[in-house]
Amino acid sequence: MSERGEISRLNGAKATKNSGRGRIQKGDAFYDRFTVDVKEYANSYSISRDNWSKICTDAVKNRTDPMLLLVLGGQTRLAVIELAVLEELLEDKDG
Repeated sequence: MSERGEISRLNGAKATKNSGRGRIQKGDAFYDRFTVDVKEYANSYSISRDNWSKICTDAVKNRTDPMLLLVLGGQTRLAVIELAVLEELLEDKDG
């Protein structure tokens, strides 16, 4: 599936123009409070400090939280977010 197709699967997500290459809107999409970067690979993807830093920098420019949407083999979909953000979301849910 294409990046745009993956974004459309997220209920309410909005794709950014030029896939985040613009000067104002960074990242591939906006989803709720997140700037989303979509990565699609057949078998694996290695998360490094450098690529996570890029995702975080884009999110800071958008005043949002960073999220990596990782699609492996077209079937496995993972959302990578910071632990502090997850804890905050769980607190809000229980609160």
